Amino acid sequence: MSFRRGVVRQSKFRHVFAQAWKAEHCIDDVRVSRVTWDSPLCAVNPKFIAVIIEAGGGGAFLVVPISKSGRIDQSCPTVCGHAAPVLDIQWSPHDDNIIASASEDCTVKVWQIPDGGLTSPMTEAIVTLEGHSKRVGILAWHPTAFNILLTAGCDNVICVWNVGTGELVYQLSDAHPDLIYSVSWNKDGSAVCTCLACRCLQKRLYKLLTVKEKVHDGTRPMRAVFLSDGKILTTGFSRMSERQLALWDTKDLSEPMAVQEMDTSNGVLLPFYDPDTNMVYLGDCTIRYFEVTDESPYVHFLNLYSSKEPQRGAGFISKRGVDVNKCEIARFYKLHERKVEPISMTVPRKSDLFQGDLYPDTASLEPALLADEWIAGQDAPPLLVSLSGGYTAPPSKHRDTLRSKPKLVSQDSGTGAAPASTPTPTPTSAAKETEEEAPQPRVATRETDGNTERPKREDDILNELLAEMKALRAVVLAQSQRIELLERQLARIEDGDV
Repeated sequence: MSFRRGVVRQSKFRHVFAQAWKAEHCIDDVRVSRVTWDSPLCAVNPKFIAVIIEAGGGGAFLVVPISKSGRIDQSCPTVCGHAAPVLDIQWSPHDDNIIASASEDCTVKVWQIPDGGLTSPMTEAIVTLEGHSKRVGILAWHPTAFNILLTAGCDNVICVWNVGTGELVYQLSDAHPDLIYSVSWNKDGSAVCTCLACRCLQKRLYKLLTVKEKVHDGTRPMRAVFLSDGKILTTGFSRMSERQLALWDTKDLSEPMAVQEMDTSNGVLLPFYDPDTNMVYLGDCTIRYFEVTDESPYVHFLNLYSSKEPQRGAGFISKRGVDVNKCEIARFYKLHERKVEPISMTVPRKSDLFQGDLYPDTASLEPALLADEWIAGQDAPPLLVSLSGGYTAPPSKHRDTLRSKPKLVSQDSGTGAAPASTPTPTPTSAAKETEEEAPQPRVATRETDGNTERPKREDDILNELLAEMKALRAVVLAQSQRIELLERQLARIEDGDV
């Protein structure tokens, strides 16, 4: 584009640079799956890395702690309960120990990974979901409702499940005449975008909102992702087989707001979207990253990271897992043929203080809604947590019980599986609380044989939160005094006293 040539657009992400981790921090000897299915083949959260691997006589994926590095022994235990290759895996956004897997055996299974990882092969899932007639290749957890999982298969059917009960909540079987390439929830989970030969947008999966035929002219697979403001970003191919990126306004799908052409490579561009920074990363051998704004041309190219080694897939860690002390705003886990390589996206800053402008409050583990509330028609934005001080919570023997959520219920046995340990999100501006008012945490309860169990008394919760706030104030005061001392020393130097 020729307009405003020579004018540099101001953005704090303009100088983001990517850096691969050293070889000793990579994971080696991982037999990454060779399945011919365009999926990331990897899922990452602040606790674990999961990778779909080659397995004889069925389907399996590897799960190791996020801190793992070095060689993976061939006898390392795996999750291996599927009867055919695994096509997709996704961690629950509300429990870092829960992962779902989709397979060519037409089933979806939900697994609970113990803290510290596997010590023996895991073959029994806590829930098995059966409703597709062909292989299942797409999983998408609801962003704000607990235990709601969407699945899509090669039968062109979309299913929405209440994982806690194993119940099929919705089934959409007549809206997709062709193979579904991707599915994406919007920010509050009130709408779903599906990408195939046409563009469909459903609300509650029974009302078709809008359709766009041929968002990309090419016949190759497309991908779509909802942005925070409700717009949709798609990747696909032009009629000349050039890879494209396009931005769409759901209020008017007649023409894209922006289109950018990349190259003529035949690999499918997998989009990874960060709602906190409004940045989009397109991953293959080269990771391109863009910032989406309200200013024309709307999608602004920032930079790229190139690697000579081919990519089999990639995982994108949630913002709760990045290193805020190093101004890391994103991290990929690139899959090679036999290796997992972390790649950090960093904003160069000299200050050691927390950079609040880089880290707005992010989605927490705490769900905004229970499954029954969403099924009944409620919608809610995600509950947010501050990243100030990093994700690691202060040690407290009661901390894991501050926020309770329903236990995942096995479809077969009806018994509850123990919930994973989850740090408590601190109150944020999203809760509209003032500093003078003590935050009142929502304490979820569950019914057991007609009796209501409360995980912890509210006054105990309040006392712990107040103690934590007091400790944080002490840290801020100490930092302020340090800054004041340094400023006085600097003034003496400038005056020639030193």
